[in-house]
Amino acid sequence: MTKAAKHGDLLRTITLLDTSVASTNLGDQIIMEAVRDQLSDLIRDTFTYSVASHEWMGRKSRGLLRQSDFAIAGGTNLLSSRMWIRSVWKLSPRDALQCGNVVLMGCGWYQFQKKPDPYTRWLLRRMLSATRLHSVRDAYTKDKLAAIGVTNVVNTGCPTLWAFSPESCRALPRGKAPHVVTTINTYIKDAEADRRLIEVLRRHYQSVSIWIQTSSDHAYAKGLDPDLKFINPSLRAFDDLLASDIDLDYVGNRLHGGIRALQHGRRAIIVEIDNRAREMGRDFGLPTVERDDFARLEKMIHGPLDISLSPPQQAIDQWKSQFNERTAT
Repeated sequence: MTKAAKHGDLLRTITLLDTSVASTNLGDQIIMEAVRDQLSDLIRDTFTYSVASHEWMGRKSRGLLRQSDFAIAGGTNLLSSRMWIRSVWKLSPRDALQCGNVVLMGCGWYQFQKKPDPYTRWLLRRMLSATRLHSVRDAYTKDKLAAIGVTNVVNTGCPTLWAFSPESCRALPRGKAPHVVTTINTYIKDAEADRRLIEVLRRHYQSVSIWIQTSSDHAYAKGLDPDLKFINPSLRAFDDLLASDIDLDYVGNRLHGGIRALQHGRRAIIVEIDNRAREMGRDFGLPTVERDDFARLEKMIHGPLDISLSPPQQAIDQWKSQFNERTAT
């Protein structure tokens, strides 16, 4: 119980685990923007602290979590079957013993993995709220949590999808644009497939530009095609391009690069490289294609391409409704 609660004060406090701080991936900025947008009405009467999820917590951060009513973890690949070695969420046994009561918001699992090890089961069961409802990014993550006994979970998809509606999807272009912006991913490299992707785009579009979502993508993309036109490596520059009068599509293998294009009303095709795009494509209708299925990719490029995203509104509303329940802990 917080000090405010002990004294009957109505002011609620929470801590937001910011997944964009100390992150090398600009996609996490896209996620956290959506997280804050979706929370804005839910916690308008709440005092909110922020701490980094991608760095080990110190005494100050743990203190903020302890004095908060609960914490919210904002999206991205926070969860892993090997939390002691393969996890972007930096947690220690001390954190688990002192700072439980974390609520997940659209979080996902780090790649396809074997079942969680005993330490991971203990750590996550200690860290995650046992009474509040957690929101995960896809069915795979929900199943992984259920396997360790965390069943108070709904599959809502990533918060970056929550604002889409049938009306916004109907407004998306169906036909091919003359220009394209792409992304290349060094997270799981396949130079042959990536080089062929660029060749396909050059064959079907008048111009091909590329946006860099992590710094390591730059040298890798240069090695694939030194003549690519690079967009400045910031989310602002990408937004400026997507908001411009240039008639262009997005075709690339960065998941949130594609979602950002859709947010701007651009036609997008996301090339699957791991479980994230594959699972969300299957669960929510994201326009995805397998990495080596170039015949289907070319068919999608030439269209017509109907994009009909279907965020699970009932699950989203169910997760959001708990923020009106002041007594939950």
